[in-house]
Amino acid sequence: MSGLRVAAIQHEIVWHDREANFARLAPTIAGAAAGGAGLVLLTETFSTGFSFDTPGIGEREGGPSSQFLAEQATTHGLWVGGSCPEVSPEATDDDQRPSNTFVLAGPDGTVHRYRKIHPFSHAEEEKYVRAGNDFVTVEVDGVRLSLFVCYDLRFADEFWTLAADTDAYLVIANWPAKRRVHWQTLLRARAIENQAYVVGVNRVGSGGGLEYSGDSTIVDPLGEVLASGAGGETVLFADIDPAHVASTRAHFRFLQDRR
Repeated sequence: MSGLRVAAIQHEIVWHDREANFARLAPTIAGAAAGGAGLVLLTETFSTGFSFDTPGIGEREGGPSSQFLAEQATTHGLWVGGSCPEVSPEATDDDQRPSNTFVLAGPDGTVHRYRKIHPFSHAEEEKYVRAGNDFVTVEVDGVRLSLFVCYDLRFADEFWTLAADTDAYLVIANWPAKRRVHWQTLLRARAIENQAYVVGVNRVGSGGGLEYSGDSTIVDPLGEVLASGAGGETVLFADIDPAHVASTRAHFRFLQDRR
């Protein structure tokens, strides 16, 4: 089968301790590589916890978290992704808010960046985080991957916009346990309505006064759950096959009926 084996790492985060998180995650990434993964996904803010209101939390673009992802990618010969708070080189002196940046690093040193488009206004996130503007779709081993972060999952129109050129949506998150039903439902909805895979990776444990239940899930283009995990640290594996996306869309010609 052509395609890509994905490993979704559902993990806890040591609050505000990048080096501790790097040390904890490196062996898990190595294990995922040994399991045949061509792409390994960590969570949103995998190295710090979701703490954008903390002064100085932002890193320069290409800082320690990005470097960790790139080093893991080249070491194991695969793609590795996760998000971190990065201050863009275009940031002005009077606005040093970081972006919530999904960094996807490849084995050849290639690095792609998606800056989360939707700050979570319910928590006044826009005060601390610069919103991104551009969608990002990356082709890896013949699989077209579109990148999203957490709250983006609620905006179906943006997934629709990218559907024709997407085989799998990657959604990394710090989604609180108290809204876990929303997370679970929306992941499957985005897969079903776009006839594409969805890989949702969420953290577990606690941080910043919130509890996280994980519920990481990999869904196929028909809405079938290929792998899921709740409660504790785990690694989910699934094979992403673009031929399955194409055949599903050819058989059920739903996308062409959109207006």
